[in-house]
Amino acid sequence: ASCSSFLSSFSERERYLQANNREFNSLFGYPDNSVKTAKYSVLNFLPMNLFEQFQRLANAYFLFLLLLQLIPQISSLAWYTTVVPLMVVLSITAVKDAIDDVADILLLSSSEPYSLTYIETAELDGETNLKVKQAISVTSEMEDNLKLLSAFDGEVRCESPNNKLDRFTGILMYKGKNYILNHDRLILRGCVIRNTDWCYGLVIFTGPDTKVMQNSGKSTFKRTHIDHLMNVLVLWIFLFLGSMCFLLAVGHYIWENNQGYYFQDYLPWEDYVSSSAFSAALIFWSYFIILNTMVPISLYVSVEIIRLGNSFYINWDQKMFYEPKNTPAQARTTTLNEELGQVKYVFSDKTGTLTQNIMIFNKCSINGTFYGDVYDKSAPRSEVSKKREKVDFSYNKLADPKFSFYDKTLAEAVKRGDHWVHLFFLSLSLCHTVISEEKVEGELVYQAQSPDEGALVTAARNFGFVFRSRTSETITVVEMGKTRVYQLLAILDFSNVRKRMSVIVRTPENRILLFCKGADTILGQLLHPSCRSLQDITMDHLDDFASDGLRTLMVAYRELDNAFFQVWSKKHSEACLSLENRENEISTVYEEIERDLMLLGATAIEDKLQDGVPETILTLNKAKIKIWVLTGDKQETAVNIAYACNIFEDEMDEIFIVEGNNNETVGRELRSAREKMKPDSLLESDPVNSYLATKPQPPFKIPEEVPNGSYGLIITGYSLAHALEGNLELELLRTACMCKGVICCRMTPLQKAQVVELVKKYKRAVTLAIGDGANDVSMIKGIISWGSFAVAHIGVGISGQEGMQAMLSSDYALSQFRYLQRLLLVHGRWSYNRMCKFLSYFFYKNFAFTLVHVWYAFYSGFSAQTVYDTWFITFYNLVYTSLPVLGLSLFDQDVNETWSLRFPELYEPGQHNLYFNKKEFVKCLLHGIYSSFVLYFVPMGTVFNSERKDGKEISDYQSFSLMVQTSLLCVVTVQITLETTYWTMISHVFTWGSLGFYFCILFFLYSDGLCLLFPDVFQFLGVARNTLNLPQMWLCVVLSIILCMLPVVGYQFLKPLFWPVSVDQIIDRIHHCMRHPLPYPVRTKLKHTASRRSAYAFSHKQGFGALITSGKTMKARFPKRNSFPHKR
Repeated sequence: ASCSSFLSSFSERERYLQANNREFNSLFGYPDNSVKTAKYSVLNFLPMNLFEQFQRLANAYFLFLLLLQLIPQISSLAWYTTVVPLMVVLSITAVKDAIDDVADILLLSSSEPYSLTYIETAELDGETNLKVKQAISVTSEMEDNLKLLSAFDGEVRCESPNNKLDRFTGILMYKGKNYILNHDRLILRGCVIRNTDWCYGLVIFTGPDTKVMQNSGKSTFKRTHIDHLMNVLVLWIFLFLGSMCFLLAVGHYIWENNQGYYFQDYLPWEDYVSSSAFSAALIFWSYFIILNTMVPISLYVSVEIIRLGNSFYINWDQKMFYEPKNTPAQARTTTLNEELGQVKYVFSDKTGTLTQNIMIFNKCSINGTFYGDVYDKSAPRSEVSKKREKVDFSYNKLADPKFSFYDKTLAEAVKRGDHWVHLFFLSLSLCHTVISEEKVEGELVYQAQSPDEGALVTAARNFGFVFRSRTSETITVVEMGKTRVYQLLAILDFSNVRKRMSVIVRTPENRILLFCKGADTILGQLLHPSCRSLQDITMDHLDDFASDGLRTLMVAYRELDNAFFQVWSKKHSEACLSLENRENEISTVYEEIERDLMLLGATAIEDKLQDGVPETILTLNKAKIKIWVLTGDKQETAVNIAYACNIFEDEMDEIFIVEGNNNETVGRELRSAREKMKPDSLLESDPVNSYLATKPQPPFKIPEEVPNGSYGLIITGYSLAHALEGNLELELLRTACMCKGVICCRMTPLQKAQVVELVKKYKRAVTLAIGDGANDVSMIKGIISWGSFAVAHIGVGISGQEGMQAMLSSDYALSQFRYLQRLLLVHGRWSYNRMCKFLSYFFYKNFAFTLVHVWYAFYSGFSAQTVYDTWFITFYNLVYTSLPVLGLSLFDQDVNETWSLRFPELYEPGQHNLYFNKKEFVKCLLHGIYSSFVLYFVPMGTVFNSERKDGKEISDYQSFSLMVQTSLLCVVTVQITLETTYWTMISHVFTWGSLGFYFCILFFLYSDGLCLLFPDVFQFLGVARNTLNLPQMWLCVVLSIILCMLPVVGYQFLKPLFWPVSVDQIIDRIHHCMRHPLPYPVRTKLKHTASRRSAYAFSHKQGFGALITSGKTMKARFPKRNSFPHKR
């Protein structure tokens, strides 16, 4: 009864289970371990696959046509004209996945000392460095004793299934005691166990409840602007098709009333036809079948093949292959290639994307003294000595030989025993979550969660404070050659909210010290009032650090009273045991002890720019691509990097800074900036203001506004929070979009996504987000924001030092930022141009092909008779014209890659979608109508009252059909030769080979043997040999080609003269340069400005803190690495 009452109140707010008690656990209805990621099984493959594919409008449309063709009363084409293409499409798109069996488990024990388990999480976050999990001590004692493990009856209460890969909270109740469970105790599905012979665990989440499966929810399917345009155009074609069918049905009704009714002796009505109106209704559907080729199913197959081919070009590009990491560029999607040629806004992270994210300890400030600059005594202070000598660390046997530092005064201060310098480096050697590995005596290798931490601990190591090893309860430091062991009492780990971390240790002298490091904006508020003057000096030093774009941290400490610490420690334990709001309670407890800190100084770490970043941004700017930097760093460092990268320039008219702390101030700052850039933009008569005054329904497009100069904008995350609210979002957008460069600093991941979505929402321009860290995933892959899915059109991940989460969430993966210009200006532009040419040509050839039936209707009593042989209709798109258009779409280049990069202005047409839009579609339609007119009436005029040499008439239906279809194929072949600007051997084979194949298959389909064997299917007996030898036939072909191509050639000749665009002028310059080669422009040294402040340097994610303090002890070194992997 008690159990049933408990279950009645149970909900999946939390999970409750007991080890080795299947009967109890089954009461809750948890799923089993089976994880089904495959869509189909052997039994359901055919029905499910067809059901999913026919949910696509195009496939459903062709299925509807097939059903119409099975109705004899309206069928005007053979069933195979639709079935064959449809079966090809359905076969190509059918796919299958796989089935797995795994779970998330709570680690109980392992083969390694202290129940450590080493795992690799590449399948979860792409990171290949080993991570450590550790069982709690009470279960680790069971080791691999199956008797003890099978008798284990611990109960677990934990959070309900969720998708947070880095979070887990729970409590283990065992032998009357409660034990804290967190993420470091859990081994997730997808982890690979390394260097561990065996481990045992308790299953917590199974099957679809596992965290990986919880993360595999639906993600937004990105569609290109051309995809959306095609949907609109296909709808237009459907309406046009319906209108044409209606008019032809009306024509049939009129003809039947006026002539057909009195012509029944020769063409009697069928029994089911009762009137002219009913006959016209049937004819409507007959023409609907005949004219369906205006939207051929092969269009969608061809588009996917083109995108796949252009994706391979990206993967194979050796000039985007990064040799140091043996990493090629990777197109992780095949649906966005042409979108790469239309990008208007690039949103970039800073650290690891523009910079290398390889940290070097460069300078520091200790107790008000500046260390790190080296000057000639005779030179001005502003000039750093070129003859720098490294500090000699030979006195320290444990120093890292790769570490370099040039200010000898700091080494001298260490050697003479300066108290504050020693305390400063002691803080760096203790306040971290680095794990030390010492395979060979004296050779230390540090495993750090961030490059910053590794750089700081390495600096302390070289200056004589060597972090040697740690356990869960101690930290061993070699101080100036003497080994000292500190008792580790607590680690207050880093988080993005806290922006700091602390450790509490007991010294060998029994003193309790708290050491803290973090962002100066945070630590500055936690300092003791007595540090005010020292803080002012240190902040001045931070300004000096910022002039070099260095990343900074403040360092402080506090000595704690033993009684106070004991009381705090009890509160800390209670907070850790709480199951609900554990993080908030722990944070509150942390704040109680992290106060009244004594300032020790600050560190400055150098993070150099990646190679080629300034040149890349300069090139992208010439392509009219706007760069916005979205970073979590401080304003000063972000600005300094912006100048170094050419996002900001000294020649700019003004740099606006928005730093208000309320809506009113932020709005005033934005309007003031907009007034300077475009004074008229504040007047009611301004076109944009007039448009906004009409209160259009969102989403609407805000027109481009041109400023009166060159400007930049800087806005902090706090001000951005106000700017993204209510009416201010449009103020922010209008102001920012008039600026040449925008820097948004101190941003959260959510704000990054919101800024991207803001531009997408109101500018209707193609956006690209690029980053390398987990905090960039929000703008690359997307998150739920403002009730919708906020994500850039294109996400590019950099495989950098912060793991590979951004890369795994991206559409395209690069190793260096500089490859972005090649991705956009070469591959993106080519893909866009090719897709536009493909669509223009594809629609044209099908309009010309299909609309011939309309002209024929006037001469056939609107009877829905086809002009062509049914086999020609079947093969026209599938065989005869498929390869030439694919050759054009896969190999064509207007200019080669060198000129594409040398003249970035060629990129601009894609941003405005000039090469294929509704206007260009109408041109294709008109050209197709004209060509169909020529293709029908020229053969008709040619054979009218004509006869053979033997006196026989040649104006029979089958000969006329052959003339029309041959003329059509020759015309569209010549058309594609005019469209092609770059010929390859494959292009020639595809183009001329397809035409030759047509004549070969013509003789086969019209051969005597085939027609005699299957007279109902092959009815054009002997037509090929009798018609192709007629002079009228070839006169018809030549006249059709001349008349169809004359408008095209004339338009191409007159367009540059009367309707020139900038691209035409650039192409002319390129052709001139090809005839008269010029030397390639010499690289000029880029200017750097040194008047900006710096950012704080710290890990972007939680460290090893909880793990370190979790067990009784830890190994001092990592185990051997030659063990075979075991996969969970």
